[in-house]
Amino acid sequence: MTRILADLPEEDIRWLDARAAEQGKSRAAVLREAVQAYRTQAEQQGIERYFGIWAGRERGS
Repeated sequence: MTRILADLPEEDIRWLDARAAEQGKSRAAVLREAVQAYRTQAEQQGIERYFGIWAGRERGS
């Protein structure tokens, strides 16, 4: 696992710390989960934009 350094506004840090405390997790664990959720969403949106791309077209055309 690679470490990163990210600057976040104090308001976001307070929010992140509150979520971590509610869940009984570390700040880093909550950030890892957030990045994974964002990645999953982005990948699904990438695939879903192609669903139905051939809708309304006739075969052999």
